[in-house]
Amino acid sequence: MKKPFKALSAAVLASLLLISCAAPQAPATQPPAVEPTTASADPTTVAEPTTAPEPTSAPVAEPVTLTYMASQDWIKDAELELAKKFEAETGIHIDYQIIPADQYFALLKTKLNAGEATDIFGGQSGKTDLKLQYDVENNAVDLTGEEWTTRMDPNALDQVSLNGKVYGAEIWDIVASNYFIMTYNKVIFADLGLEVPTSYAEFKAACDTIKGAGIVPIFEPISDGWHHVLWFPMVGPRYEEVTPGLAAQLNANETTFAESEIMLTAMTQLNELYQSGCFGDNTLSDAYADTSKALASGEYAMSVATLTAPVSMATDFPEAKAEDFGFFPIPLADNQLAPAHPAGPSKFIYAKSPHIEEAKQYLAFLMEPENLQYLLDNTPQFASLSFSGLTPKWTAEQQEFMNTYEVKTIVYQDAVNYVNPQWMDIGKDMVTMFTGGMTPADVLAAIDQRREEMALTALDPAWK
Repeated sequence: MKKPFKALSAAVLASLLLISCAAPQAPATQPPAVEPTTASADPTTVAEPTTAPEPTSAPVAEPVTLTYMASQDWIKDAELELAKKFEAETGIHIDYQIIPADQYFALLKTKLNAGEATDIFGGQSGKTDLKLQYDVENNAVDLTGEEWTTRMDPNALDQVSLNGKVYGAEIWDIVASNYFIMTYNKVIFADLGLEVPTSYAEFKAACDTIKGAGIVPIFEPISDGWHHVLWFPMVGPRYEEVTPGLAAQLNANETTFAESEIMLTAMTQLNELYQSGCFGDNTLSDAYADTSKALASGEYAMSVATLTAPVSMATDFPEAKAEDFGFFPIPLADNQLAPAHPAGPSKFIYAKSPHIEEAKQYLAFLMEPENLQYLLDNTPQFASLSFSGLTPKWTAEQQEFMNTYEVKTIVYQDAVNYVNPQWMDIGKDMVTMFTGGMTPADVLAAIDQRREEMALTALDPAWK
């Protein structure tokens, strides 16, 4: 069934990717390359996990409970341990309310509109999201004067800022956990005599060879609604390379997605991968939670995943080896650039919370250097954090990727306004395309229609 491109519903404004993804105001000039701010001198050295800091003070006389709502996978086990230490030190309890990813943003929007949000709420960073999804100037506390802002990566800090004020705390790995790239099984490639592809044609040929050997070329979990969308905006640096200034033109309403030949090429190639069976027979029902299992099994040769995916896989499946996996950029439209992506899950303090000072205290506690290091060392999905003064834990394979592939610009969900808030709707349109109800051109036109409606809602002067 063809998806209408007209009136934008509340669900569109509520839809948003978890993992990964936010859409800031793109600069007039090409943004600088994003480099890890905590690179180690010896990239092959993996830091030993540290122990959580011991309590240093007695509990307060009257304990407070802070409520904290977040999407699934945003709160790591190490943070839960730190919350226990925080309670032991201060008497302040953290009540985590974890919501399924496909329900989270709709629920958050409902609570914000009703004036009933939790003391702390999670959200993807990015200027469009801060303005349209969370209305941070009315719903979040200004954190500009907090000490930890001076240690935060400038690119990440910009993603949680609006009109010169800081509203969020992004405690996230903006490189190893944010660079979604092709993760491939080096053993399978070697057995089949395959080289790392440097173009879409080579990539498609490799998929055909792998499929001919009885192996599913790519594990693509479409059922979650968000993962398959990554293929398209993550190659934004390639769009910018082919059409310099395209992001700025889009933000100025001087062109559209549908008018971009390079975007049409990428969307058409993605559809070709699906139609030719490169994602396997179960892709529509495959789930992201099974990524580690799929890679460890050897039944799949590749997946779009992060630089820490093999480390997480080896943690869950010790029989698998992280060093057996390598990385290369998503090769749609012949992309060979690394996907700089400084936006990610962030923490905001609700402006109407009765416990604003206690919430600030908790954020400050989490961002003490020793606690950040504990979180980093004890989270397999992280190799670095977006703060200075920490010791990262890059593997040789991760460092090889960063040394091989150039970083030029940020991904399009960060660079182009009104893209990230419609993430899940883009995913629905892509599924309709896969199943024959829309063409690649139709999908691009739908993105344009929603962008226009969001821009008008935001009173964007470029759309007047």
